[in-house]
Amino acid sequence: MANTYSQVYIQIVFAVKGRQNLIAKENREELHKFITGIVTNREQKLLAIFAMPDHVHILVGMKPNISISDLVRDIKAGSSKFINESKWINGKFNWQEGFGAFSYSKSSIDNVVKYILNQEERHKKKKFKEEYLDFLKKFDIEYDEKYVFDWIL
Repeated sequence: MANTYSQVYIQIVFAVKGRQNLIAKENREELHKFITGIVTNREQKLLAIFAMPDHVHILVGMKPNISISDLVRDIKAGSSKFINESKWINGKFNWQEGFGAFSYSKSSIDNVVKYILNQEERHKKKKFKEEYLDFLKKFDIEYDEKYVFDWIL
């Protein structure tokens, strides 16, 4: 879009269906590269990504040529298909419905990148559910816990 300028940084968080631990450590790098390709092909800038066994954090510099929902739809659909075709799990892999999207100022980007890349260490102390609910509270997002995720206990 000619003469359109923007600077929007969004952290996107979404989970494996049922919060199951289906993303194996040995497949993480390949998944990161695949998702990076999707983001790049949609003309967005991926700044950080980290996949835990049951969820993914992505930091994207967004241009106004695509909505966050459309980008997340493309990431989830493409990566689900990729995981299923790669036969990383027995059965069918799916991402859970929905996602979290949290905006940041340019001055916060370095801290958000460090936060995302430090997921393994962070989750030794805090479970994903607690982390996600903390995000919703920190960003003052109203929610009904029964719709946040389908948690498998």
